Amino acid sequence: MLLSIQDRPNAAAIVLISMAGILVAGAAAAEDMLGEKHFERRLLAVDANEGMAAGDVDGDGLVDLVAGRSWYRGGEWVARPIRSIADWNGYVESNGDYLLDVDADGRLDVVAGDFLGTKVHWYHNPGAESLQLGKQWSQHVLVDTGATRNEGQLMEDLDGDGRPEWIVNSWSKDVPMVVWRLEPKPNGNSAASAAAKPAGKRKSRKQPDPESAFSVQRHALGEAGNGHGVGVGDLNQDGKTDVLVGQGWYEQPAEDPWKQPWIFHPDWDLHASLPMLVVDLDNDGDSDLIFGKGHDFGLFWWEQTGTRPDGTLAWTEHLIDRGFSQPHCIAWADINDDGRSDLVTGKRVLAHNGRDPGGLESPCLYWYDWSGSAKTFTRHTIDEGAAGSGLQIVVRDLNADGRTDVAVAGKSGTYLLLAKPAEVFDKSPGT
Repeated sequence: MLLSIQDRPNAAAIVLISMAGILVAGAAAAEDMLGEKHFERRLLAVDANEGMAAGDVDGDGLVDLVAGRSWYRGGEWVARPIRSIADWNGYVESNGDYLLDVDADGRLDVVAGDFLGTKVHWYHNPGAESLQLGKQWSQHVLVDTGATRNEGQLMEDLDGDGRPEWIVNSWSKDVPMVVWRLEPKPNGNSAASAAAKPAGKRKSRKQPDPESAFSVQRHALGEAGNGHGVGVGDLNQDGKTDVLVGQGWYEQPAEDPWKQPWIFHPDWDLHASLPMLVVDLDNDGDSDLIFGKGHDFGLFWWEQTGTRPDGTLAWTEHLIDRGFSQPHCIAWADINDDGRSDLVTGKRVLAHNGRDPGGLESPCLYWYDWSGSAKTFTRHTIDEGAAGSGLQIVVRDLNADGRTDVAVAGKSGTYLLLAKPAEVFDKSPGT
């Protein structure tokens, strides 16, 4: 059913009710006769992990899912082990998953941080035989950041060299904002090279320990100026990718970004989502901002309207939705396959263990269609009552049927939401 922006839902819909929704089988969205996009909901795991990524883990040409302790082979979606993760204070001690071929052996590995630990680990993809046997992946340290109080991170290519940077966000203000650069090692990856030699030329059948193909270098964008929320994008339209945080944004220098300071602009003070999105929504040539209040009610877009006398960017705030709380993670992707990107978000389940405003209300996932002429977002339902978001949202065609799907991992479980043709849902029972 097509929905308009709603007021705050009934606060009596608490998590006990929402958890009961997990047991309800069938389609995630209500049926209608308007050709609305529907999703078939599949519960993949009962697990409080909140990170998720997608990629071809086993090299069979299909998209797989990675979510915390497990990976899910494309097409069958059965949980297979990656690693063990400790529980901590109502959370799984992991705040995001990324896929990267760290040791340059042609297979995707997992890179993951956590909330309190200072070490960023990577988990070596063991290859076809071990994947088939369900063996755990070996753990290795990518970098010890020395930082605790880690809200989350992004892996994004800031300087356009084809390699992503590890961009760490803290929930604390006035702490360093640090980017970790992945630089190729001068002599390549000796372990990967040894593993690639014909078996007859090795001294033993024992595989060498995997070794990262990268050295990791610290670059502080600012020694003070961080805070809850992070994003990347060209905010000032100078052709360079900037970094946004809860307290403002860092302007990338015009040249040699790693040899000179980034200018910090304290243009706002937010408790924002991870990520914040930089998009020219109204096609007027400047960059607008989309963000959610990560631990409160409120999903907004800010229209950039020029520069104030003090040099800060000027904004006009527009409300997108205040009908649910904790839009902690948002995504920008074409979900209805019309060639235009849409906004995807939902309620992070039990963020702060339910102590946030609306924290005990029912899980939900929505997508929003943008109308440039009307400057409005229209809300559509992906799921209500069972699947909520965590720290990352996957939006892509996951089963190669030409339709865009959604996957989320959060404290209500790990879910796959497969897009279905409208006619599947528009038939009366028995037809």
